[in-house]
Amino acid sequence: MALSDPEGKLASPLTIINCKDDVADVEAITDIISQQQVKQVIVGLPRLMDGSLGKQAEKVKAFTQKLCSHTEVPVEFRDERLTTVLAKRLMRAANTKKAKRKAKHDAIAAALILQGYLDEKH
Repeated sequence: MALSDPEGKLASPLTIINCKDDVADVEAITDIISQQQVKQVIVGLPRLMDGSLGKQAEKVKAFTQKLCSHTEVPVEFRDERLTTVLAKRLMRAANTKKAKRKAKHDAIAAALILQGYLDEKH
């Protein structure tokens, strides 16, 4: 997960939700939404390289429907193609140790997805 600054200009990695089951994951996300006073949720949608939706994208959409039924905060999808690859490259370029890269690449990818959204918005 990632959050933006109060002005909605800069995204930063926040945490990683270790997927257990949908109920626990929805609860963890809605807790963060409440604690951080989130105004909008941007969900990365894993499209295939040709832009179509594969099985993983369908799983994300189904999970997002469950999330939407537990919060009134608006939710919007954003293409997440290649964000994990970019996150890993950025960490390697910053000489991040391999053990830390593995633990952090999802949160950094989330920040990249959110930053792309914020950049388009402003």
